Amino acid sequence: QVQLVESGGGLVQAGGSLRLSCAASGRTLRRYGMGWFRQTPGKERDIVAVINWSGAITDYADSVKGRFTISRDNAKNTVLLQMNSLKPEDTAVYYCASDRAQLRDWPTRRPDDYDYWGQGTQVTVSS
Repeated sequence: QVQLVESGGGLVQAGGSLRLSCAASGRTLRRYGMGWFRQTPGKERDIVAVINWSGAITDYADSVKGRFTISRDNAKNTVLLQMNSLKPEDTAVYYCASDRAQLRDWPTRRPDDYDYWGQGTQVTVSS
């Protein structure tokens, strides 16, 4: 059984930083693209950042470019999201997810292309 577990969320003041971690079990992540998505009440789940299976290609939502960095450590079967210069509008539940396809060259931005999801971690940015 595949499980993704996020950690690192919390409450931070605007301008601060957080690092989210996603640890996987039941699936060796090195053949799969990974993504971070976020969701606020009443809204759809939106892309934050995605990374391909090798870590060579990343893609970001326009709203987080230059502030967030996605990375992966295939040896540890984990994916990280470093979030800097946080803003109140970054407040959301953050989810990591694993692509359903193996060895996709370009990481997909579509939530429907991801088959396993973590339970989410709350990030709250106060003004």
